[in-house]
Amino acid sequence: MSGTSGTAQAQPKEAAAGLYAPSSLVLAVGQGEEADTATMQRAVTLTCAPKASGSHPAPSAACAELRSVDGEFARLVSASPDAFCTKEWRPVVVTVDGVWQGRRVAWSTTFGNSCEMQASLTGSAAFAF
Repeated sequence: MSGTSGTAQAQPKEAAAGLYAPSSLVLAVGQGEEADTATMQRAVTLTCAPKASGSHPAPSAACAELRSVDGEFARLVSASPDAFCTKEWRPVVVTVDGVWQGRRVAWSTTFGNSCEMQASLTGSAAFAF
């Protein structure tokens, strides 16, 4: 049996400063009240570091928007006063799972129906998929 031995060397601080904290997410929309039990209808991947990419239709815009709210996904949800939605209860859940700037994230929010979801996420690049 052969083996090698050696001493591990720490990376210089200059090399570490150039690294990006990982930011890789899965954003999904599903029919149901809770993320754990919803029937997923569509999902996209979004990677923001080291560069914007993924199956999201506008990864650069979505990453810029998420950086502008420091990854606080709830800040992208706002009720539109001009929206006219029925009171039909057909819940839709939006989820975000993955890693944002090096930390694990799992976020979800539920809307009464798809009209309420669209009205609340209007203008959000991250949830435009």
